[in-house]
Amino acid sequence: MHLVYPAVLAALLFCTGLYGVLARRNAILVLMSVELMLNAVNLNLVAFDVWLRDELHAGQALTLFTIAIAAAEIGIGLAIVLLVYRNRGTADIDRLRDLAESGQHTEPADRERQAEATA
Repeated sequence: MHLVYPAVLAALLFCTGLYGVLARRNAILVLMSVELMLNAVNLNLVAFDVWLRDELHAGQALTLFTIAIAAAEIGIGLAIVLLVYRNRGTADIDRLRDLAESGQHTEPADRERQAEATA
């Protein structure tokens, strides 16, 4: 088996995922792009495992760990995105720069002044 074919395919998949992470604004599409990048890494791990004829199949074992980590990542990430969408009404990453509500984000010194003014 030639190593060039899966390596080029993995590079194309990784570059597509990297473009998706950098250019997309929707959080779900960013998560899908991260999954695409992880699958490119998995393809490289298995291709090099076959090419090197590793008797321990370390590349395939690492691929299984990567798939398990990717499943946990997508589960937690999707739960966070759904919670943010439910609270904010959008999954646009540009609008979610800070975790505080707009208008409620104040410095600690400002909070003390506001507390003194109301007292």
